[in-house]
Amino acid sequence: MPTFEYAPAPESRDLANLRPSYQMFVDGKFVDGTGRPLKTVNPATEEVLAEVATASPDDVDLAVRAARRAYDRVWGRMPGAERGKYLFRIARLIQERSRELAVLESLDNGKPIKEARDTDVPTAAAHFFHHAGWADKLDYAGYGPEPRPLGVAAQVIPWNFPLLMLAWKIAPALACGNTVVLKPAETTPLTALVFADICRQAELPPGVVNILPGAGDIGAALVAHPDVDKVAFTGSTEVGKEITRTLAGTGRRLTLELGGKAANIVFDDAPLDQAVEGIVNGIFFNQGHVCCAGSRLLVQESVAEELLAKLHTRIATLRVGDPLDKNTDVGAINSREQLDKIVELSDAGDAEGAQRWTSPCPLPDRGLFFAPTVFSEVQQSMRIAKEEIFGPVLSVLTFRTPDEAVAKANNTPYGLSAGVWTEKGSRILWAAQRLRAGVVWANTFNRFDPTAPFGGYRESGFGREGGRAGLEAYLDV
Repeated sequence: MPTFEYAPAPESRDLANLRPSYQMFVDGKFVDGTGRPLKTVNPATEEVLAEVATASPDDVDLAVRAARRAYDRVWGRMPGAERGKYLFRIARLIQERSRELAVLESLDNGKPIKEARDTDVPTAAAHFFHHAGWADKLDYAGYGPEPRPLGVAAQVIPWNFPLLMLAWKIAPALACGNTVVLKPAETTPLTALVFADICRQAELPPGVVNILPGAGDIGAALVAHPDVDKVAFTGSTEVGKEITRTLAGTGRRLTLELGGKAANIVFDDAPLDQAVEGIVNGIFFNQGHVCCAGSRLLVQESVAEELLAKLHTRIATLRVGDPLDKNTDVGAINSREQLDKIVELSDAGDAEGAQRWTSPCPLPDRGLFFAPTVFSEVQQSMRIAKEEIFGPVLSVLTFRTPDEAVAKANNTPYGLSAGVWTEKGSRILWAAQRLRAGVVWANTFNRFDPTAPFGGYRESGFGREGGRAGLEAYLDV
């Protein structure tokens, strides 16, 4: 039987307009930071992409003061219809520069170009379009007449969706009349700095958006700054707890979107081929670097063997390799530190008695890669069933009854997302009412829209981003 091989189809890295060095963005200008410069690395090759200026605590103070001036003098007073025009302009510029942003995101983060091109960048633009429409309609958002902005928002975002998380944070903040100081992740600062250039291109008033690259100490200094009115953080649960302790008693507003250990539940009446596609998307999208990844698969015993066989067959077709190749399904792990964590937890799965299956796909000779992996015969006490791996590793557990499925799904300190696969609408509603998760998908997974709120509770954080509900976090109501 003939076999068909994919020919290489690389996107040109020249489209990224990569520069040897980048400056931070404060008060409408690119300036040198007084922190120690960092080198950002392409995880697919471990080559240095660029040197990036970083902020110091003094720079944090300068940026917050610039944001306060812009809020007091310009942005907080500006009519919503005028603010909306700037957001529409930013959204269109993201679209115009979409190929540049997609290639740069793929180089800096390691995600496949098709995901950056088809998901991250278009959804980032969509968030600005959506919130641009809200800017002059806040009186009708359900939060009372003439809702007021909060002031200066400090925002800290993670490395898994750098541009998209920036859009989730900045778009609603600006639409509601707040100004922003944002710190991108240490390993993925580049698209945030290109976004700063887009703000300049859109002629956004100086100080409305400020971008401060740096390590965790700069994020800590930013969220603790006394002149910040609102903090929004997406990242690890441990850091979220530290931020909560820092802000306790200050009266400042806080939203947190933290870790997760989502359960993807497959009942015996589910369309298995459709479920397999959803499971693969749920755990291997973005190399599993997704806070709401369906990293625990709960399968009803009567169909577990059949589903697992289909799943292995499908996963074996995934192509791991060059993120800039349009045929790549699973790209590079973002950092050596994250790869080491994935390896450690996978080894723990072996040691605790789970059965490992690893995709036979070839891996590149260099770079930070990890083959898609499935553990079966997993028990709830195992580390791979409890801890967030944040990588392309799936843990499979079984259940007999719907009540057992819900009990196992809820046996986690997290509460971000879940998935339900069944042909019975009544069973979907029954399960959704009982699953302790902020978002429950039915017969799909990892579906996002700017009009729909997203967020969790318990150790997955609190507050919502997106939709009408997401506006409340940036309004004084």
